[in-house]
Amino acid sequence: MKVRRRRNSNLDDNSGAAQDRPPLLNFGGKNPREYKSGQRGTEESVKLSWNHIPGQNCWPAAVIAAGLLLAGVIGLFHAWCVYSIHENLLWFSQLKEVEREISFRTECGLYYSYYKQMLKAPSIQQGLYELIHDNTTESKRTINILQRMNIYQEVFLSILYRILPIQTYLEPIYFYIYTVFALQTVYVIALFITSWLLSDSWLAGALSGVWYILNRVDTTRVEFTISLRENWSIPFFALQVAAITCYLRPQLKPIHQRVILWLVFVSTFCFCLTWQFNQFVLLVQALIIFTLDCLDFLTTEQVVSLYLMQVLSLLLVWLLQFCNSMILGSLVLSFIVSALFIKHFQTGLKTGGFVIRVGKLALHTLLVLTLTFTINYSAKKILQLKSDEHIFKFIKAKFGFGATRDFDASLYLCEEAFGLLPLDTFERLAGTVLLYPYLCTLSVLFILLLLVALSNLSTNGSGQASKEKEDRTFRMRPDVAYNLLHTVFFGLLAFSTMRMKYLWTGHMCPFAAFGVCGKEVWSLYLRVLHCNTKTMMRLIRYSVPIVILAFLYYKFWPRLMEEISELREFYDPDTVELMEWIRLKTPKRAVFAGSMQLLAGIKLCTGRVLTNHPHYEDQALRERTRQVYQIYARQSAEEVHKVLCSVGADYIVLEDSICYERRHSRGCRLRDLLDLANGHIMDGPGENEPDLILATHPRFCEAIKTDMTPYSTLFTRVFKNKTFHVYKLKKLKKKNKAENGP
Repeated sequence: MKVRRRRNSNLDDNSGAAQDRPPLLNFGGKNPREYKSGQRGTEESVKLSWNHIPGQNCWPAAVIAAGLLLAGVIGLFHAWCVYSIHENLLWFSQLKEVEREISFRTECGLYYSYYKQMLKAPSIQQGLYELIHDNTTESKRTINILQRMNIYQEVFLSILYRILPIQTYLEPIYFYIYTVFALQTVYVIALFITSWLLSDSWLAGALSGVWYILNRVDTTRVEFTISLRENWSIPFFALQVAAITCYLRPQLKPIHQRVILWLVFVSTFCFCLTWQFNQFVLLVQALIIFTLDCLDFLTTEQVVSLYLMQVLSLLLVWLLQFCNSMILGSLVLSFIVSALFIKHFQTGLKTGGFVIRVGKLALHTLLVLTLTFTINYSAKKILQLKSDEHIFKFIKAKFGFGATRDFDASLYLCEEAFGLLPLDTFERLAGTVLLYPYLCTLSVLFILLLLVALSNLSTNGSGQASKEKEDRTFRMRPDVAYNLLHTVFFGLLAFSTMRMKYLWTGHMCPFAAFGVCGKEVWSLYLRVLHCNTKTMMRLIRYSVPIVILAFLYYKFWPRLMEEISELREFYDPDTVELMEWIRLKTPKRAVFAGSMQLLAGIKLCTGRVLTNHPHYEDQALRERTRQVYQIYARQSAEEVHKVLCSVGADYIVLEDSICYERRHSRGCRLRDLLDLANGHIMDGPGENEPDLILATHPRFCEAIKTDMTPYSTLFTRVFKNKTFHVYKLKKLKKKNKAENGP
């Protein structure tokens, strides 16, 4: 798909202040409302509701209402921005239906096709039956789409569109994209609330929302990958982080804890239901909770409650996905079961001196990890689970522990999205003044976390330490500690795999805003400068974010308006021509073979049957894809024809952009990956490993265009344009019994 500039001659010319709260750290001063990390207040302590600031009175209702209203306004503004950019980038409202569908590239088109399929079904029941007994996504196979893929959001939207009285004035495709953009509003509101809870100032929420919008290149890609699973799930993940932040606030009433835990459960469930990679994200989060538990930042009740919310969410998704074995065989379930089991039986873990406690924690960690891998290995053997083995192959190959010739692992390794985080990301983040306060907040709080952890480990967990020792102990609130480790762990994940940066960069915004607007970091700086007064604290907390917001408005508002108003248009005539030809000239049950990305579009635009597709979480499908991709390898015509017939293909679509690929360097082109997997020497100048051999056949995608025997005997070209070549397979006549007889 190409996007070209649209011709337009007209464009060518061209607070409410938060109350005080107990300090995050205490250097021995007396505080009548001291609290210890990981311990709840006693019954005699002042009981505070969720909207209380620890140690002070309730926030005025007007301040809360104003803050929530501002959060909604910023969220809606962001949704309008991404909608406008999407519209102006493609001129979406003026496209034909086939062009609109082609704009859903790769796996996005596959997911959207099920929404379209549900709407075309005679009834909701029939639509669900066709999804559960699908025989068009993979030829010669009947699969359960609801079990295999996370498409409940498409099912829900299609049902909602059917029952709401909106069909006359809102097209189905607009209902779909409006919903996705509306979730971006939810995302921004969640970030706003997180920073507000951490800093007790909705100025922090405003700053985090503005930073998220201005860093859109690095925080989201929703405007051009609308139906990607992460665009559905990450807003719910942000809501979950906000709910956990609220749950970990000190001295929360039991009734409010239960309400917040339900919010954690609902948001975690929605996150898990909408993304197949939920288990890996939850594993990172479970490791964060485990670390906070080991360092005595959380109570046992908090740890168990958060673990159970994860487990219940995963099990409910497991049931809705017809007992998907990939969930039961996930590492996160094995880890949580192991952590809870060892924690229950390893008594006295938080007692003793520093050396004894460190030794106990080391043993505890070793036992948990050993049991985790034992349970996970056993579960996968019992369930015969191979759905996610390509991910672990990729991870091992990425860090040098696996075979680099494995086709599945190499597909990921050669994609830029699965490489290391580019350094220019930090240049963009620094340009919006996000990186500097983020790094300052991160460094100060991380040092403080280490000091608090050492203090906690040096204190006997039985609570019998002397009062003088307690008075000298540094303090850090559990909600701050969680968000600190959250940004550290997901930051490391983003550094290792660029595609995962969207889990990190979004959270950077509220974390940096907390550092700017919260008292914790400023109090440390002012103590060092010996001017830590209440007046100075208030002056800095409210003047600095206002100055930053004014600077961002002055520098970036004109750019943002210019970007939103830039007019371009969708332009991909070759793909449009191909889709129209398939729709008009081929049977409705014709089976097409080709690249995963293109076949997803063929299913969406024409409804034809596919041999393979981009949803890669199935071992049999991965093997079939590797076989079908032999059309770009050095294989004989007879071998390719045999493979294609075995998967039921009637047509193959060859793409010049793959056959003569130049986007990747030598060794990462698709034809190179196939040559390596087949043990053949790669094309072009360069080194080859000594055990590779020279292929005995020419490259199929090149040789078939010569129309010579045996290619002309087995294949007939039926369509051609500048980008695509479509060949129909000739079915070989079976020899009769008389010819085969003695």
